[in-house]
Amino acid sequence: MDTLVLKGLTKKFGELVAVDAIDLSIKKGEIFGLLGPNGAGKTTTISMLATILSPTEGEARVCDHDVVKEKDAVRHCIGIVFQDQSLDEDLTAQENLFFHGQLYGMSDEQIKIKSKEVLELVELMDRKDDLVKTFSGGMKRRLEIARGLMHHPKVLFLDEPTLGLDPQARRHLWEYIKKINQSEGMTIILTTHYMDEADFLCTRIAIIDHGKIMALDTSDKLKDVLGGDIVTLQVSDADKMKTLMEKLECEKCVKKVDVFDGSLNVTIKDGGKNIPKIVQLAEKNKITIDSVILKRPSLEDVFIHYTGRTIREQEPENRLRRFHGR
Repeated sequence: MDTLVLKGLTKKFGELVAVDAIDLSIKKGEIFGLLGPNGAGKTTTISMLATILSPTEGEARVCDHDVVKEKDAVRHCIGIVFQDQSLDEDLTAQENLFFHGQLYGMSDEQIKIKSKEVLELVELMDRKDDLVKTFSGGMKRRLEIARGLMHHPKVLFLDEPTLGLDPQARRHLWEYIKKINQSEGMTIILTTHYMDEADFLCTRIAIIDHGKIMALDTSDKLKDVLGGDIVTLQVSDADKMKTLMEKLECEKCVKKVDVFDGSLNVTIKDGGKNIPKIVQLAEKNKITIDSVILKRPSLEDVFIHYTGRTIREQEPENRLRRFHGR
């Protein structure tokens, strides 16, 4: 059964089309990733699904509830972790959870039982009475996830969940996200511009850019689209690099040749086996190759394939807090 269904979902801000007629279905229990650069429309999409923004056109249903006509029903079946930290740092972990539970109409007894459960899940039970301002960035993120789980949501939205965390904290948070998905059977939708995060966590990934879904599939199938290994060739002479590119395009084993970041990116069958052919071809045409790098296709390569560039490192896009008027 599909937990989320989007049909022609569109959001415009004046002349700017932030989300452009997205069609998408997400199954129950998936960890689904929206992968793209800052400004691609990821946060805007989540904001519409979470009823923070109203669509300009199209429709979306979450847990079979319309995000425009049944906002309260949608809000009761979702949890959300904002891109920006939104905890009250002058309260304890337990007090933050208690306040959230009250907002959702939970009884004191329900809050007591559920807060213990979620704090144990994210391994913060021993810090429940400590002020949040004493927590590390990773601990705050874990507490925000715990808070998002308080009211038994069927869907959890995570907007750039590991932004600003160190590598170790990021990896720990990934493990918690997987554990929540497996133990709760919860549908999780996350936005990210980290390739490794999408690769590690997501059942399926939608590559999104300029408000459009460019590609959608599992990580392995997205990589298979490239049809081979990636060989990066460094040639210092620009004219000779152009000649080598033209020669390589005529080789049967070569799927595609691109100039990227001053190097030749060659998509080729059986890279390890065919690298000698490339070197021989260069020598035959008196072209010096300065370096050769062979790698298996990555999500970064897939993103370059569909968009022609790497994911841009910029300030976070339209943050959810802005939609609260802050």
